[in-house]
Amino acid sequence: MKQKNTLVIGASENPERYSNKAIRLLNQHKHPVFAIGNKIGEVDGIQIVKELDKSLYPEIDTITLYLGPKNQAPYFELIEDIHPKRVLFNPGTENQELTNFLDENNIEWEQACTLVLLNTNQY
Repeated sequence: MKQKNTLVIGASENPERYSNKAIRLLNQHKHPVFAIGNKIGEVDGIQIVKELDKSLYPEIDTITLYLGPKNQAPYFELIEDIHPKRVLFNPGTENQELTNFLDENNIEWEQACTLVLLNTNQY
């Protein structure tokens, strides 16, 4: 399986949060992980930052969202700048405004659960 550099948007140090579980599972599956959250922290050796270093933008294959629609608007420009191969809308993150934006910018998107994709070797 090809390793996919993945950016988790909405990362949390709280082990009960799905973003935290996704970071750990992505790491277990040997996918390089980057994480942005509201608070600086660390999960499974992965640093959570508030702003991603622009030099990493070309390296991101997949963005996986763990923010509700009302909190996604500040990330539209970042997503456009990164221009990943795909954006994954995990359950509860579905957003018609963002999917329209992605379509306009020729960025593939999928409504899927990162944890399920990883556990079923479909990531």
